[in-house]
Amino acid sequence: MKLPVIKHITNFIDENDRDYVLETLETLEHLSGAPGLKDDELDVLGELISNLYGAIEVDKMVSTGMSKKDALNSFMKRVVGSIDK
Repeated sequence: MKLPVIKHITNFIDENDRDYVLETLETLEHLSGAPGLKDDELDVLGELISNLYGAIEVDKMVSTGMSKKDALNSFMKRVVGSIDK
């Protein structure tokens, strides 16, 4: 996951709508099951999907009243914490 990408996607959600990102996720998840995809292509799809889900989580925290900066920091601490364990 890349924080700048997640931040960029959350800005897109602010300017547009969360539904665009949810529909993109559905499309990418469906695409990841396509036959003939190489491992590096699946890795790229997985990274995109992870970043999109991260942005959705950050957007949910912001919608509960948390500042975007605090939501991004909180999310990344959760991610790093789960990796360290």
